Amino acid sequence: MAAEDRLRTYRGKRDFERTREPSGQEPGARGDEPHFVVQIHDARRMHFDFRLQVEDVLKSWSIPKGPSTDPGDKRLAVPTEDHPLEYEDFEGVIPKGEYGGGTVIVWDRGTYEPLSHDRRGRPVEFAESLEGGHATFRLRGTKLHGEYALTRFRGGADEEEAWLLVRKGPARSDGHGTPDPRRARSVRTGRTLAQVAADGEK
Repeated sequence: MAAEDRLRTYRGKRDFERTREPSGQEPGARGDEPHFVVQIHDARRMHFDFRLQVEDVLKSWSIPKGPSTDPGDKRLAVPTEDHPLEYEDFEGVIPKGEYGGGTVIVWDRGTYEPLSHDRRGRPVEFAESLEGGHATFRLRGTKLHGEYALTRFRGGADEEEAWLLVRKGPARSDGHGTPDPRRARSVRTGRTLAQVAADGEK
């Protein structure tokens, strides 16, 4: 499926004359390794957006509590629409009344290494592993490092699809988890959510 088709839902939810979010017109992937980004989004409910570059789009999940560095934490990850690759750089204020209205900062970003294998130990394409409901990967970010797994589950016939994001490795009692989002700073600009929101009002 072409990126144009994968981004139809994304574009249909936004008025690009009102929001500064990218419309997804830039072509192609960037670099040899796929990228990831974690954005903190202070919208109707505070949450983290976790995005992995898969081919020519960013596959996206909303994580209410954010990704954790502690293997003992299992974090709910709710899938959202595919985003354009340029979204990994987006930081700013989405206008009130627009879809996702609120403040966004880039909390972490970097590259990742797909690690998914089949039962015989043979590598599996990352898009295929996601479609199958379980994908493992190694993050190489400014803040997040190490192996993680995304696993799909369904709570019942009437419940929407959801995933769990888990840091792989031995359990640790000194895990730091995820920082307070209101005190966290952008890896792009060093700003907090409050500072970005204040700049957006000028």
